[in-house]
Amino acid sequence: MSKLKRGYTTGVHALIAFKSALEAFLVTREKSISITNKMDNDDLDVTRGCEIVVTVSDRLEDLELNSKPHQAYKFNALNIYAGVGVGIVTKDGLKPPRGYPAINPIPLNAIKNIYSSFNHNIEEIFVTISVTNGEELARQTANEKVGVVGGISILGTTGFVKPISSSAYLDSIKTELNFAKSNGYREVVLTLGNSSFAKAKEMYNIEQIVEIGNFVYDSIEIANSIGIKKIVFICGIGKATKVMQGYKNTHNRFGQIDFRLLQKEILREFNILVDIERVKTVRGVILGLNKDKFYKLIKDRVNNRIKLWFPTIKIDTLII
Repeated sequence: MSKLKRGYTTGVHALIAFKSALEAFLVTREKSISITNKMDNDDLDVTRGCEIVVTVSDRLEDLELNSKPHQAYKFNALNIYAGVGVGIVTKDGLKPPRGYPAINPIPLNAIKNIYSSFNHNIEEIFVTISVTNGEELARQTANEKVGVVGGISILGTTGFVKPISSSAYLDSIKTELNFAKSNGYREVVLTLGNSSFAKAKEMYNIEQIVEIGNFVYDSIEIANSIGIKKIVFICGIGKATKVMQGYKNTHNRFGQIDFRLLQKEILREFNILVDIERVKTVRGVILGLNKDKFYKLIKDRVNNRIKLWFPTIKIDTLII
């Protein structure tokens, strides 16, 4: 198996493009544009391969800004705006403040440090960071839900994107959980899969619902670490059975349902034995049995498993 490729975050690419455009501008004293493509790596983030464009000028009218009114980040003579395809923050609870471009503090500070390393006597320098088709890319993310409109966010902490990384997904989950908490939600809803998410939307406010993929343990650990103590967990019977059996991640690569254990732990409650070798699904196990009782037994064991992992969390599971 070939080694998976690592890459750099959108923040690193924006920083590289900014340095290039700034150097060109300081030499020519004319509007300068630098374009870079996010390194093609084995990460699954929607920004993989996207085009990041940085424009530098001493005239604001030279720049094409995100049409959503916003304030620039200012550092001495430097003014950093959101260009087309980079979002504007419209709600509280995110690292970038409301009314400013969705650029995380670490890449923003790195840009300021690069700027400080140059000596010049220009009164004002105006900058846009843009992402080609960024608004379309953002529709594949949770940006709109958490209040980032008109484009994607410029992210980065370590600067690196891990291959097939859980880090980008978990960062998104943490952002949504922080957002929910900051907006007054004491209870959050974690969903696994499209059906679970659709069910959650029938019952809860969209701002308190977080899609967690297969990252059950990691997501609850994040919620616990930021002080969220009440969770509703919504999933299908197959995923629930995996959690009951101790799987912290419900992706198939981490293991399959142990039907023999399911027989031992659950079917004895019905005083019925099933030919487990012929059972291919959890639903197959419960054919002819009391479905409601079966689901409640699984639910109770899922709650107990999560309480074993996180004793201070108040958990309620809904199986659909």
